Formats: sequence, structure tokens, C-alpha cells
Amino acid sequence: MKPIADVNDQSHRCTILLVEDEPFVREATCSILENAGFCVLSATDAFEAMRLYEECNRPIDLIMTDMVLPGKTGQELGCDLRARAPQLKVLVTSGYGNAEYDTEDVVNRTYFLAKPYSRRSLVEKIEKIFNPQMLQHSATQAS
Repeated sequence: MKPIADVNDQSHRCTILLVEDEPFVREATCSILENAGFCVLSATDAFEAMRLYEECNRPIDLIMTDMVLPGKTGQELGCDLRARAPQLKVLVTSGYGNAEYDTEDVVNRTYFLAKPYSRRSLVEKIEKIFNPQMLQHSATQAS
């Protein structure tokens, strides 16, 4: 399954800022995303993510962040970055079974993916975030 880079501009690969404090998870996720055709920037915590966001010379299309980070939660990071770019999409991941974490707010472009996730579930989730019609189509296919 090939990712949808950008419907309007085929020369732009979607850029994902991945924020994950566990080195193995960060490296594995980076590899999955890069192999799926995304441009990936990675950070170990919210403060490094903010710095990378400020220094990036291209638009960041999605923040993928662990919920639990040193110093700040993934939701707080998403709010801070949305103050700069209200249209920014945020995918929060968590291995905790807390109902507060696993709710999605599509209107505010906040999504959730439970850990552990497979390569397929990760790529499908991101493709659905970038192309909401796929989400609608999947729902009708499941009926």
C-alpha cells in the first residue's frame, strides 16, 4: 500500500515530526514511515520537537507523538504547536489503556493509535488522516 504523499502537490512528500522517548520504538517507527514514503524528523522529547518544528525549512504535515514524554505530554505538545499552526494534525500514541487517551477529535485534527501497533496499522492510520475519504470508504466497506 503506497502512502498518499499530497493530493495537491506530488513533489511534496508528507513530513512527519515523530516524538518518541524510547529509542527502539523511535528508530523502528522512523524506519516504517520512511519505507512508506514519508519524510520523517524525529525528536526524543517535547522540547526537542519544538526546536525542530521552529527550525524546519518545510511544512510539517503531522506530529506523531507518544502521550507520555519527559517534561510535557503529547497532548500538551500538540496544543503548543497548534498555537503556531492551527491546521496541524496530531497523532497521539499510547500503550496505556486510559479512555482519555484513546478518543479522537477529527474536527480538531487529533487522532489516536494504541501501542503496540503494526507497520500496517500505522501506515493505514496515517493514510486515513491525510485522506479522510479513505476513512469513509473503509467504514462503508466494513458494513
